[in-house]
Amino acid sequence: MSERTEFGQGRPVLLRGGTVLPMDDRGRVLHDTDVLVAGDRIAAVGRELSVPEGTAVIDATDGIVMPGMIDTHRHMWQTVMRGYGADWTLTQYFVWYYLESGKLFRPEDVHAGNLLAAIEAIDAGVTTVVDWSHGLQTVDHADAAVDALRSVPGRFVLAYGNIQQPPAEWSTAPEFRDFVRRCGTDDDMFGLQLAFDVTGDPAFPERHAFEAARELGLAVTTHAGVWGATGDDGIKLMHDHGFMTPGTVYVHAASLSADSYHRIAATGGSVSVSTESEQSAGQGYPPTWALRAHGIPVSLSMDTSVWWSGDLFSAMRTTLGADRSREHLEAHAEGRTVTHCALRADQVVDWATRGGARALGRDHDLGSLEVGKKADIVLIKNDRSPVSFPLLNPYGHVAFQAQRGDVHTVLVDGRVVKHEHRLVGVDLAAARRAAERTVDHLRSTLGEEAWRKGMNPDIPEAAVLDNPYTYTEYRSSSTHGG
Repeated sequence: MSERTEFGQGRPVLLRGGTVLPMDDRGRVLHDTDVLVAGDRIAAVGRELSVPEGTAVIDATDGIVMPGMIDTHRHMWQTVMRGYGADWTLTQYFVWYYLESGKLFRPEDVHAGNLLAAIEAIDAGVTTVVDWSHGLQTVDHADAAVDALRSVPGRFVLAYGNIQQPPAEWSTAPEFRDFVRRCGTDDDMFGLQLAFDVTGDPAFPERHAFEAARELGLAVTTHAGVWGATGDDGIKLMHDHGFMTPGTVYVHAASLSADSYHRIAATGGSVSVSTESEQSAGQGYPPTWALRAHGIPVSLSMDTSVWWSGDLFSAMRTTLGADRSREHLEAHAEGRTVTHCALRADQVVDWATRGGARALGRDHDLGSLEVGKKADIVLIKNDRSPVSFPLLNPYGHVAFQAQRGDVHTVLVDGRVVKHEHRLVGVDLAAARRAAERTVDHLRSTLGEEAWRKGMNPDIPEAAVLDNPYTYTEYRSSSTHGG
C-alpha cells in the first residue's frame, strides 16, 4: 500500500506481539508485547492492547522491537566515498582529507554525502545521528549539509567543524554566528554542536572556540585520545580552563592516561567509541575496558563510511569482541583465566540506544520504549532469513546475529520511514545520482592515476621470521626405518 493509505498523518500505529526490549532501568525483556504509537509519542506498552479505530497494525510476531539506535559520531559528508579508503591508515586519511583532496569538496558534494548517509542511517535503524561535519569549509557548505539532513525523515545533530581553518577562526566569524541564528537551537528533529579538536598546544588556541560554544549554548564534541594527534595535554588544558562539561563528548579516547579518564569521569563527560575505527586506523585500542573501570558513560558510533560499515549492529559486535579480547589478554598476562565475561550483550545494546541519548542530553525522551517518550522505534524481523530463529536471547540476537537487512520497520518521531524492509517516502534514485556526480567531480579533478593511487596505497614489505625448524634435508624417522 502507499504511505498515504497505510500510514497517513496522525494515524496511530501498533506493533503487535513482538519481543520488546524497552531499555529501561530494569533491563526487562517483554514477550508477546504490543507498542502503541499515537502522534509522535509512545502511548502504551503492554499485552493485547486495545487500540483506537483505524490504527495501522504491524505484525511484530517473532521479531524484536527496540528503541531507535543513536550514532554519536559520523562524518556523513564522506559517505559519498564509501569504501574508498578501506586499506588506509589514519595517516593516509589525514593526508587525503585534511591536507590534499578534502579541499575539493564543493557544497553540493557535502550535500550528496549527507543525503546518502542520512538515508543509510534510517535504513539501518539508526534514528538519530550526530553528523561530525568537519568538512564545512564555508557557510555555503554548512547550509548544504543542513538542507540534506532536513530532507530525510530522521533525527540529526550537525556538529559544525572545519578542518581547513583553526577553530578559533571559523567559530568566531560573523557568518558562522549568522548560520547558528538561522538554524536555531531548539528544533526537536535537528540540533547543533561544535566539533573541533584540542591539539595540546600550551597556548590553548582552542579557548576561543570553547568560549563561542558557551556563549551560543552549544555542546562540544572533540576527537580526544587519538594516537599521535590528540592526547592528555589537550584534556589537561580543557580541564584547567574549565571547559570539560557534562555535555562534552570525547570521541575515541583510545590513547589516554588514567589521569585523563579520571578528569572525564569527574566532569560528567562521555565517550563515543568507534570500535571498527579504533581497531583498524590506529587511534589506540578500543577503550571500553578502560572506560568501564573509570565509570565513564559510553555511546557508540561508526565514524566514516570511507572505511567502515554505516550501521550500529557492527559497532555492537566489534565492541563486544574488542572488550572481551582485552579482558582475556590482560588475564592471560597474569596467568589467570576469565570464566565470566564482564561486558554483556545487553550493555552494548544499551550503549547503542540509551547511551547515545544520554550523550546528547536526550535521555528524557529518547533511547528507551517508555510511555510518553518519543516514538523512535525499530522492528527487527526477517521471516525470509534462517538467522531469525530461534529467538532465545534477544539482546544476544541484536548484538551478534542481526544485520541491517533484518530491519523490517523503522519509526522516527512516530512516522513510519521504513516498512517491510523498504524505505518509505525516500528518493533513493536522487541520492544515487547526486553521489555519482560527486564521484565524477572528484575523479576527474584528481585524475585517474591519483584517484587509483589514493584508493590503493603502497603495501609495505612483510618480513617473515626465520624458522629454526625448517631444514633443507629433512627425513622423517620412517625414512630410517625407525
